[in-house]
Amino acid sequence: MILKIGKSRFDSSGPAGCEYFQQFQFHSTLEKNSMNTQNRLFVLTIALIGALSIAGCGKSAEKAAPPGEPKPEAKTTVGTEIDDSAITTKVKSALLANEDVKSFDIKVETRKGEVQLSGFVDNQTQIDRAIAVTRGVEGVKNVDNKMSLKTTATTIGDKIDDAVITTKVKAALLADESIKSFDIAAVTRDGEVQLSGFVANQTQIDQAVAVARGVEGVKNVINELSIKK
Repeated sequence: MILKIGKSRFDSSGPAGCEYFQQFQFHSTLEKNSMNTQNRLFVLTIALIGALSIAGCGKSAEKAAPPGEPKPEAKTTVGTEIDDSAITTKVKSALLANEDVKSFDIKVETRKGEVQLSGFVDNQTQIDRAIAVTRGVEGVKNVDNKMSLKTTATTIGDKIDDAVITTKVKAALLADESIKSFDIAAVTRDGEVQLSGFVANQTQIDQAVAVARGVEGVKNVINELSIKK
């Protein structure tokens, strides 16, 4: 028996088969594109939900601390810190350029445009002049005077001893993890240490004073530290 196998109506080698195959490819491409679009929309939706969830968590974390707990530290932006650094530099330059002020005896710290001046100077005239010069610097919103008058003259030996004490105090503050020592300036005069700068809270002030008092050679500690606003 001989079987005859006829050509299929969908034979891809014929014109009709080619047309059918092309239509099949076209519909398949449309289906794939549709699925890809749906997948992309699904991924974007999930990403949006995740972003909103993170934003909600961030807002929850910013709630005020419960009563009895220390207030969170006042934050500054990167831009604000850059502005403060620029103001500090300008103030130091202005003091250095003024012949009536011994600028090397004065420490300058800036926080949100508020400039704190500290250190030991010869007389009240220098204090008044330093404040006036600082107020004239662009960007300065307020001047906090923490400067003290020198009580006695010092010898070269005394200055060396004071420098050693200052180094020891800074090292002790740096070693204490509960204190942000980089925010604190220390100056020593005849064994008397003056602490100035901006810290987070009263606890850090008390701890810094206690640490400074525990350093060998320190006769007294003048606390001129301020709490960040």
